This record gives sequence, structure tokens and C-alpha cells, in this order.
Amino acid sequence: MTRQSFLKGAFILMIAGFITKILGFINRIVMARILGEEGVGLYMMAVPTFILAITLTQIGLPVAIAKFVAEAEAVNDKQKVKKILTVSLAVTSVISIILTIGIMLLTPILAKTLLTDERTYYPLMAILPVVPVIAVSSVLRGYFQGKQNMKPSAYAQVIEQIVRITIIAICIQLFLPYGVEYAAAGAMLSAVLGEVASLLFLLTLFQREKHLSIRSGFFTTVKESKGTFYSLMDIALPTTGSRLIGSVSYFFEPIVVMQSLAIAGVAASVATQQYGILNGYAFPLLSLPAFITYALSTALVPSISEAMAKRQHKLVEHRLQQALRISLITGGWSVVILYVFASPVLTLMYGSDSATAFIQLLAPCFLFHYFQSPLTSVLQALNLARAAMMNTFIGAIVKLIVIFVLASRPEFQMMGVALAIAANIVTVTFLHYATVLKKITFTIYAKDYIFGGLAIGIAGSFGFYLHKYIIFSHSLGIQTLWEITLTTLVYIVLLFSFKLIRKEELSRLPIIRKLSFLK
Repeated sequence: MTRQSFLKGAFILMIAGFITKILGFINRIVMARILGEEGVGLYMMAVPTFILAITLTQIGLPVAIAKFVAEAEAVNDKQKVKKILTVSLAVTSVISIILTIGIMLLTPILAKTLLTDERTYYPLMAILPVVPVIAVSSVLRGYFQGKQNMKPSAYAQVIEQIVRITIIAICIQLFLPYGVEYAAAGAMLSAVLGEVASLLFLLTLFQREKHLSIRSGFFTTVKESKGTFYSLMDIALPTTGSRLIGSVSYFFEPIVVMQSLAIAGVAASVATQQYGILNGYAFPLLSLPAFITYALSTALVPSISEAMAKRQHKLVEHRLQQALRISLITGGWSVVILYVFASPVLTLMYGSDSATAFIQLLAPCFLFHYFQSPLTSVLQALNLARAAMMNTFIGAIVKLIVIFVLASRPEFQMMGVALAIAANIVTVTFLHYATVLKKITFTIYAKDYIFGGLAIGIAGSFGFYLHKYIIFSHSLGIQTLWEITLTTLVYIVLLFSFKLIRKEELSRLPIIRKLSFLK
């Protein structure tokens, strides 16, 4: 199967991620329009449990699998690859059985006592089928990423979203007559079915790997692979520790939020609605560049692992510099567009601009968030997963404390939750950055960050001027499209002027390479 370079592999994942994001936005719009703010709130209160279930099922293995498969492929050790996959499947299968039973038993307590809204029981129960699906798909994703072939993961992302967007309206409308809580469960069920479709695609591709036969001698291979198991766990456990801390923090977030808002005198139904506005309306927009940082971080692990194995330390630094600069460029664009045009974009997407204040508060802080994924991946590739875990733990503690302190005060309420999330993002990013600097020789090109800040400031000012003083059309959609397009063009011109986008890097991308002016 085809192996891609770092930039090409990352580019493939970015394209797939972009398509996935667009489909995801359509999915969110459909859900918001049909469910309403309260229904979205019920759905979003169940999402942290969904994420936690995925994290526990994967137990950090995709990263470990990618790392060790990349190393085994470098020396053409096919038997080692088989051991890695066999042990990984055995581990995730056992975890999925235990986790499924645990969710069934604990959901009634979680819904009624901790989340203080027993209607969340139904979307929480809809999560159950995803656990065994993730158990298998996570192993397959790690395998293909380890071979530095990002296409399967990219296609799987797109398929998952296509299935979700195809059936979400059907699922919601089917259950809506029974109540908004059942409709929220229908929305969750569409996410589960999307994961099933993604798994079926990955299984089809994996069956074409003729040199690998996992089923033959499965249990014998597991028994003979204790060394492989310990090697995988050495990377996977600290990795999952880091992600688990984030997921557990996210899991406790709605619990602490609901309890804090109750102290502030906010009714449960109102709190659910506000939580839906922050997490269902604001966050999808704020996480817009996440498909790019995810692509970079996914491609970084095998690329840096291979470079470290070959002692190519300058290449490690070069890859990190590339990833951070691309994160700055894309994150900067997101900050400009979302801060300046938050209200019209929200109105066009959801029919409500109630999340405007949240977006304008968090958008500048999310620039730090866009650096976080590449930095985390570098720490994992450098065998510093434990350090990443501690950084995440510190950030999680900061977030939960700030939520309780601020959200419980009547003058802050849900805005206190937004401030807590901002504090978490900034804390973890700086801790990750400091940890990387201790491990490798890393030159900070201050000029890039200064010019990046200038590009953001100039483009933002230009966009604000357009939005306030220039009328292109009385149609909100056309007016907003013109404003965003012109602001984006100004931002791109500034990036080229400040040499933050470089011709030699563009020329390595599959599409750009074909253009004659770059040859």
C-alpha cells in the first residue's frame, strides 16, 4: 500500500478533514434546527460520556500502534506487525466488554443524580453500541497511520460524516414525537451508525493486506507476545493517561457546570439550554481548524518516530517548525473570521446568534489550542507521553476549579465556564511547549509569530471595517460571504508578504505541484 511523505500525508488528512468539517457543520445545523437549544443541550451533555467511552476503549493504542508499526516497517519485520495488531485487538476487545457493562449499570445514576436532568438517560444509553465498534476501528486506524498511509483514515472520516448526515434527520424526526430526550438519543444513534460505516470501510481495506492474517493462530500469538504487549502499554498507557485526563475532565465538565449553575440559582432546564449554546453552537465553529491540526498531529507521530530512529534530529525540529507554522496560519484565519463575523455566521448557521459572546471571548484563546495537537504528538513521538499526561492533568484541574469558582457566581454563570476553558487551553499549551524545549534543540523563530500576529491584526481590522461600514447586499448571506471572502484574501496576501507561506512547501502538495508556475 502506498506510503506518503509527511506533508503529503498531512495534506490528504487535511482535505478529508475539511470535507468532514463541512459535513459536520451541516450535521450540526440540521440537529440545531430540529432539536432546538434544549435538545442540543441534552445531546451535548451526553457527548462527554461518548468521548470518554472512545478514549477508554482505545486506551491510547492508535498512537502506540502507529509508532511501532512505522518502526517495524522500516526494517520490514512483518511478524512484528502481526504481533502488534493481534495484541492490540485482544486488549481493546476485553476493554469493550467491561466498558459496555459499566455504562449500562452507571447511566441511571449519571443522568438523574450527577447531571441533574434525568432526560439525559436516553442519549447516554444510545452510546452503548459504539464501544465494540471503536475497539476494532482504532486498531485499524493505527495500523494504516503506522504505514504512513493516511488515505484510509481520511476516507473513513468522510464516510462516517456522510452516513451521519444522511440519517440524522431521519433518526431525530423518528423519535421526536416521543419527546426531545428521545430525539437527542436519535441524534446520538446517528453518530454510532457513522462509526459502524467507518469500521466496515476500514475492514474492507485491511482484508486486502494479503501478507497479514490476524485470525490464524490468534490466541497463540497473543500468548507469545508479552514483550510486544509491554512495549505497546509503555506508550499507550501514558498516552491514554493524557487523553483520559482530558476526557475525564470533559466528562466531569457538564456535571460540575450543572451543579455550579444550581448554586447560582439557575434552573436545570435553563442550564441545559445554556450548555447547549456553548458546546453545541460555539464549539463547532471554534474547532474549525481542528481538522488541520489533527492531520498534522496524526502525520507527525510516525514521521518523527522514523526520524528519531534514524537519528535525524534536524528533521525532527524541521517537522515541528512546519506543524507549528501551519497551525499559526490556519488558527489565525479562524480567529479573525470568528471574532469579527461571529454574529452573522451563527445566525446563518443556527438561526440564532446567542453564542456570539462565547465565541468572541474564546476565539483568541483558541489560537493556543491549535498549537496543542502538534505539540502533543511530538511529545508522544519523543517518548514524553508521561509529561504530556501531567500537563493535561494540571490543565484539567485548573479548568474544573475555575468552573466551580466562577460558574457558581450569579454574575458569571455560563460565562465562567467559557473563562475556565480558556484558562485550560492556555495552561496546557504553554506546559507542552516548555516540555518540548527541554527535550530537543528547538529554535524559536520569533519573526514568524510577530508577522503572524500582524497578519491577524491587520486582516481583523480590515474585516471589522467591512462589516461596520460597507454594504454589498441586503441579504445577510451574500453580505457575510463577501466580507469573509475579502478578509480572507487580505489575510492570504499578508501571509505571502510576510513569507509565512513558502513556495517550496506548497510545491510538495499533490495539487499545487502540478501548477506550472511552481515547477
